[in-house]
Amino acid sequence: MSPWILPLVLQIMAMVTVVAEIFIPSMGLLSIIALSLIGYSLFLVFTTFSMSVFYVVIGVDLIVLPVLFILGFKALEVSPLSLKKKLSASQGVVSQSPNLKNYLNCTGHSLSTLRPSGTALIDGVRLDVVTDGEFIEADTPLRVCKVTGNQVIVCRLENF
Repeated sequence: MSPWILPLVLQIMAMVTVVAEIFIPSMGLLSIIALSLIGYSLFLVFTTFSMSVFYVVIGVDLIVLPVLFILGFKALEVSPLSLKKKLSASQGVVSQSPNLKNYLNCTGHSLSTLRPSGTALIDGVRLDVVTDGEFIEADTPLRVCKVTGNQVIVCRLENF
């Protein structure tokens, strides 16, 4: 058997393992196996062949591995393992509660200390609220100043 067959087979197995790591969630186990295969094949090349062959194999690894990662991730984005569907409001997906806008300019009081986030009772409804960075004690009268996204931003009632 030729001395170059085992290092070549180990390199090919390492490349296949790297691609498998992209598609199979192994928490790094396949990466460790791939690094071990590459390391052992490099050790075999280092002990069997000249230094110039060793440098060529390292150079090939440094070129092929990033290309494999890029191609693997490109293949992952078109594979059935990835989510291809865009979620939209027409399908009923809403990132913001539609009734939060109704609380704009409503009053209430803080149930917890707001530093800057906490809980408040606004128009009889318990809500998670934030301030504009202001520290507000519990049981302080509040007014809803702004609603952005899922954030209800409150101010002291006397500061509004």
